[in-house]
Amino acid sequence: MKNTMIFFFFTMIFVIGCSDNSTNNPDNTLSDTVFTDARDGKKYSIVKINSQVWMSENLNASTYRNGDPILYARSSKEWLDAAIRKEGAWCYYDNDFKNGEVYGKLYNWYAVSDVRGLAPKGYHIPSDLECDRLVNYLGGDSIAGQKMKSKTGWFQNGNGTNSSGFNGFPGGDCSLNGSFGGMTYNGDWWNSKESDSSFASYLSLNYLTPTASKNSYWKYQGMSVRCLRD
Repeated sequence: MKNTMIFFFFTMIFVIGCSDNSTNNPDNTLSDTVFTDARDGKKYSIVKINSQVWMSENLNASTYRNGDPILYARSSKEWLDAAIRKEGAWCYYDNDFKNGEVYGKLYNWYAVSDVRGLAPKGYHIPSDLECDRLVNYLGGDSIAGQKMKSKTGWFQNGNGTNSSGFNGFPGGDCSLNGSFGGMTYNGDWWNSKESDSSFASYLSLNYLTPTASKNSYWKYQGMSVRCLRD
């Protein structure tokens, strides 16, 4: 009987120890919550979603990883000229730097794909498959958007729950002729997939629906960028 009780006692210790370890879920724990971009000292909140660590703010960098400046298109003509040259460029929505404080910069895909690297060291532009992994973990494209959208900033009743921590803001877009649209209505984020010589892939959220959809659009379009830890 005594031996049986001893065996039971140590068995319970083992089981409890295993249980304690299992509750420390690596999918939702993160030792650091802020990342500092060495290029300019800007700080970005980060969040762990499943096995991925995402920036929970839009990129706001003005140089490539090697320090070379990215063209700042201050006018519709400069934006169009960059598109014609297929040169990387960025702008602020409505050419107003105050929008950058909330929404970050809008980049064309030529900046996203530049070999000098748009993402800071230790991070990268997410692939098409990595975006799929995020959306699938959050329940699939029909409902993931509601969990990804920020709790404020969306038109009418289009706010999300942000239960994922992604904190997707509706930063809008810049078109070929340098006109702007979509702020408060949609948030669009480039990924690294090139669809063909003219189009590239992006992830989109909209105020009207809880969906997270993948689409393809002209590379000259200005969209937001989120980076993923290597």
